[in-house]
Amino acid sequence: MLPDLHTPAQRLRAALRLTLAAGLCVALGACQSEEEPKEEAQARPVRSITVAEQLAGNTVSLAGIIESQVQVDLAFRIGGRMTERLVGVGDQVEAGQLVARLDPADEENGLRAAEASLTAAEGQLAEARTNFDRQRQLYDRAIASRAAFDRAETTLTNAVAQADAARAQYLIAKRRLNDTELHADAPGRITAIGAEPGEVVQPGRMVVQIARDGGLDAVFDVPAAVLEASPSDPEVTVTLSQTPSVSAQGRIREVAPRADLVTGTFRVRVGLIAPPAELRLGSTVTGTALFGEGNVIEVPATALTRSDKGPAVWIVDPANQTVAMRDIVVDSFLPASVVVAEGLAPGDVVVTAGVQALRPGQLVRVAQ
Repeated sequence: MLPDLHTPAQRLRAALRLTLAAGLCVALGACQSEEEPKEEAQARPVRSITVAEQLAGNTVSLAGIIESQVQVDLAFRIGGRMTERLVGVGDQVEAGQLVARLDPADEENGLRAAEASLTAAEGQLAEARTNFDRQRQLYDRAIASRAAFDRAETTLTNAVAQADAARAQYLIAKRRLNDTELHADAPGRITAIGAEPGEVVQPGRMVVQIARDGGLDAVFDVPAAVLEASPSDPEVTVTLSQTPSVSAQGRIREVAPRADLVTGTFRVRVGLIAPPAELRLGSTVTGTALFGEGNVIEVPATALTRSDKGPAVWIVDPANQTVAMRDIVVDSFLPASVVVAEGLAPGDVVVTAGVQALRPGQLVRVAQ
């Protein structure tokens, strides 16, 4: 039953009390409805990754060419006019095969002269030996004098020396005649020609170049900075430039001790392991090696934040979906990521987006 409000003041006070009571009820209802999703509103959406070790390093690629591991320049040991060359570039030769020939006329005459001198020296030696034997018999029987015996002995010694010298000259002349023919010393393939028939060649001048069978090298001109950054024994992948699907593995076999005076690069030879037939002599190839190879932990640069101690990241606890800041030690900075030396382990969940608005213990919702 409503009270009887007789005066205007009483009626005004009653209206105010009703208005305040209605507002209080509305406010209490609103508070009660907001308390239910309060916990849900605190979960901040973030992006994250699960830390895993991965292979990292700097890839270096250089262009090179295929060469034989053993490449020999064949040349005559004597000079003369070359009358015949029996092979050309690309020909396959066998050990002992005749490659080229010089005019042998002079060497044949020299051999005949040396043979004549040897015959004469051997005749004089036979005569001196006979005379010495006779003088020794006479001296033993006290018929010849000691002086005659000594002269016979001296003559024999000189004849022996002259015969030895003549025999040596004969062997030299015989060898020179044999040197008018140039033979391959091992099986291989002709890669270059240095003289043509009719030319007068000097001793030691390259007549043909032979790439011996048995092994192939990929040869590269490597800058000094790359050589200094290279590990001691990197594994090199050599691919055919025109057909990248053709490849072979290799190991560094030889490094030039001195840089090229013009380019400043070092010649590096990489021995190929079981190269396919498509990798032929002279083929242009690309050599690729990984420097600084190893298992590292790498996270996106967006995950990096900073604590009082230095670089840090936010770690998500999968059990309760809260975050905690963890200090890390950065090994190196890359254009889009950082390599972590300490502070993270495989399996850690790291926040990669939304790190600026987080606080320790905050509830997060990982975006899918």
